Amino acid sequence: MAFVALLTKILHKLEVDRAVFFGLLARLWSVIFAPVTILLIASKFSPELQGYYYTFASLLALQVFVELGLGIVVIQFASHEWSKLKISEDGSIIGDKNALSRLRSLANITSKWYAVGALIVALGLGLGGYIFFQNSSSSIDINWVGPWFSLCFFTAGILFFVPAWSLLEGCNQVADVYFFRFFQGIISSLSIWIAILLGAKLWTASISTMMVLFWSIFFLGFKYLNFIKSLFFNNIPGDQINWRKEIFPMQWRIALSWISGYFIFSIFTPIIFRYHGSIVAGQFGMTWSIASMVATVSGSWIFPKAPKFGMLIAEKRYVELDILFWKIIKIFITITVSGALAVWLGVYFLNKINHPFSSRILPLLPTTIFLIAQVTTMLSLPFSVYMRAHKKEPIFLVSIAGGLAVGGAAFLLGKYSSIINIALGYLAINLIIFPIILFIWNQCRLEWHLNGIQ
Repeated sequence: MAFVALLTKILHKLEVDRAVFFGLLARLWSVIFAPVTILLIASKFSPELQGYYYTFASLLALQVFVELGLGIVVIQFASHEWSKLKISEDGSIIGDKNALSRLRSLANITSKWYAVGALIVALGLGLGGYIFFQNSSSSIDINWVGPWFSLCFFTAGILFFVPAWSLLEGCNQVADVYFFRFFQGIISSLSIWIAILLGAKLWTASISTMMVLFWSIFFLGFKYLNFIKSLFFNNIPGDQINWRKEIFPMQWRIALSWISGYFIFSIFTPIIFRYHGSIVAGQFGMTWSIASMVATVSGSWIFPKAPKFGMLIAEKRYVELDILFWKIIKIFITITVSGALAVWLGVYFLNKINHPFSSRILPLLPTTIFLIAQVTTMLSLPFSVYMRAHKKEPIFLVSIAGGLAVGGAAFLLGKYSSIINIALGYLAINLIIFPIILFIWNQCRLEWHLNGIQ
């Protein structure tokens, strides 16, 4: 009992509630077992096939152009309405009628948006990817057409259910959402491993995505059927959210930030694939996948707290908000820096012993530069989440400028120079952006809390 009490005290000190706990479990699974996936890809895929596999993932990230940040906006708006609502014993939503009406109108807007978005991903992205790979000189020996179109189809299915997850998270059902994501990670990993071992090759990604889609449908139907009915199938009289006047002013800013994010995080692999070939693209993709594990783990502390931030802001409890924020950010920075150092030491060790796996990732120098740039980018994340919890997006111009700069530098350096110079350009831009975001955050925080913004 004493040990349990001590453990509970430590977890409370570290702001590890049920949501963070499942988030950490998901990230822990990723950190422990993602290397298994990476090793299987390195051992069972050819270097060229590895390049296609990671380029698939980067092209799928283009779905941000149809999402346009609406899922993030929904979380913020839903959290403000949820401060007046709760879930009844039968799983339906009860509370203030106007808040419930506004929440339902939000659900209606979002479901229509993502239904259209899913169709665009299935058809538009599928065709766009086909053109991209068809024009690649190395496409002849790789069976990629069927795997690519099936992957787009199942990805569209997952996109269709994004409104449900965003609303659940905004309605402070974060623990259950992260519980779902924990098992989603397990299902995804296991299906990837089995598919690779059975020789599925590029079909691996679509098989894994299909399994995740089935898990999504099962979980929502079993756990939140009445919640979904309350939002999507009941007519509730009262106030309505006006998309043009309320959501759009925030969404278009986040949309531009998200689009910029594609250029900051996902543009490299297709460019490297196009100008340096599938083998180098595979090396970069695997290196980036390893580095991204750092962001995955540290994000477990900040993302589950976004609805809580929104609720505190709606109630104007700014002192409590800042105490919670600074407590979390100290943990966030420690985890981010420690994780990046652990990845660097692993890559250094592989190169030191000249392990065969080292040929499947980038050399140590560009890996080091990309890691430093990744840490710099991640350090700005908590401040972005904090500002968005106010239903504002004041850094969108910085995000646009950063995205254009990174995208332009990646294209020019990718076409005319080396991987090391791509990494240096990426780092230089991030070192300029980070202090600007800190300045904007500080100015906005003082202004918003002084004026009592909700």
